[in-house]
Amino acid sequence: MTIPAPTPRLPRLTRRRAAALLCDDTGAATAEYAIATMAAVAFAGLLVVIMRSDEVRGILEDLVRRALTVA
Repeated sequence: MTIPAPTPRLPRLTRRRAAALLCDDTGAATAEYAIATMAAVAFAGLLVVIMRSDEVRGILEDLVRRALTVA
């Protein structure tokens, strides 16, 4: 039977190390852009589904006809 190698110990978490680790905003803007892009894609997909329905298409066609008709 072999004895497992000891795992390396992590350095102590001092106030200075905690501040350095937790105050790093590297990549935060990229993550925010990614989330906003995903939300925009989801909203666009929802609009595509809604716009493909016959009911909405009829309402829009009627609206355009009324706008272009001279009374």
